[in-house]
Amino acid sequence: MDIEGFARRMLKKMGDEKVIQSLAERISEIKGWSLEKSKKWAEAVVLEVKNAESKSNFILEYHRSGVTMGEFGVGSRGKGDFYVHKKIAEVIGDGKISTTILSTKDLDDAGVVKVGDLYISVAIDGIHSRLSEFPFIAGFHVTRAAMRDIYVMGSQPIAVFSDIHIADDGDVSKIFDHIAGISTVCDLTKVPLVSGSTLRIGGDMVIGERMTGGVGCVGVSTQITPRKNAKEGDVILLTEGAGGGTIVTTAIYYGRHEIIEHTLNIDFLNACSALFRKNLIGKIHSMSDVTNGGIRGDAEEISSVSHKAIVFDGEEVRKAVNPEVLQMLEELEIDFMGVSIDSLMIICPRNSVEEIKEAIRGAGVKVYQVGWVESGEGAYMLEDGKKRPIKPRFRESAYTPIKKVVGEATPPDFEEMRARVDKAVESAIKKKKLVIEKLSKKSGVTKSEELSKG
Repeated sequence: MDIEGFARRMLKKMGDEKVIQSLAERISEIKGWSLEKSKKWAEAVVLEVKNAESKSNFILEYHRSGVTMGEFGVGSRGKGDFYVHKKIAEVIGDGKISTTILSTKDLDDAGVVKVGDLYISVAIDGIHSRLSEFPFIAGFHVTRAAMRDIYVMGSQPIAVFSDIHIADDGDVSKIFDHIAGISTVCDLTKVPLVSGSTLRIGGDMVIGERMTGGVGCVGVSTQITPRKNAKEGDVILLTEGAGGGTIVTTAIYYGRHEIIEHTLNIDFLNACSALFRKNLIGKIHSMSDVTNGGIRGDAEEISSVSHKAIVFDGEEVRKAVNPEVLQMLEELEIDFMGVSIDSLMIICPRNSVEEIKEAIRGAGVKVYQVGWVESGEGAYMLEDGKKRPIKPRFRESAYTPIKKVVGEATPPDFEEMRARVDKAVESAIKKKKLVIEKLSKKSGVTKSEELSKG
């Protein structure tokens, strides 16, 4: 429970004493404390919230769009989420930093800078929000995801770092179980976990046991394989995927725990490693991992940045999903095209296909030829001899009981919300430019009281 957020909302509706009493009761219920001790906490919280609300410095204020994360589908790997990520790229902007090769505007999961003759790829992934109570598997899958993002950029992972946040009442043992999951992948791939951070969510202001955080990875290479490099006439290959955090979450919350075992593998990483050993990266135009809202989302993004049409053969794509995982998804009426199946997608010239397949199969991983790239735009699925467009939905396929209640449909006021999001982006960019201007004038030394005049 976010007690700071609770106090902030309630103070708009009632007086201080009522808020303190109500908050104290909730703290007492969750913490198991006496009402007297809980009331002292509540009083301190209300005092801090009221002090923070009197903003005398423009840096502390931000434009309120009135659009919430859930309403807009942020983090749900669909239209709203993709839109926000494009707007993030606008806020970052073009800083004209000469070393930047790929950034968020390129829609890849890793960014790239060039240092001398080397490309340095950097990626970070957050743990799946529903795996808070399962720290080991959360650590395992988020580490694998971060490494995947580096591998598909044509880079070899060289270091991993982590960030773990656990709420005030969370058991300390979660840290160790989570690190065990992370370091399992690191040990199997011989990529060291070199640094990290461990904090409480919200400090004293969030009570409960929730865990969140992320794992990042750094890689190096002498060439890269971004999504935008897909060429007309290329062939699309997919390795068999059994899913990661998303599929585990489905299995856990639908009581299909036997499926979890299928996801505990490093097939994707082994397949990529084999391509490096055989010196085949230079024969690949583009690589991606099927994660962002499934094939629906990834295909749309690849088409967008490459300015080419992406076409899949429906029957061949089905083969690239682990049979037990596919059976579970179909029994639960979850569209496998709209969830992360964690397959390796390779887009390469036709004359490279056979040796790439041979290398991947030599690593013990199944691989299928599932489509091609042609002129035009958009993503398509060939089914029953007909080519049908495939589009990401507002949210990824609903893969837990609560997600089925929330639904996948685009809200009727989506365009209105998008306009309000645009205004928030404009406000953030304006603030950024103002602060840069002030700091530049001061040669990097700025007094806080001068900032407050903004």
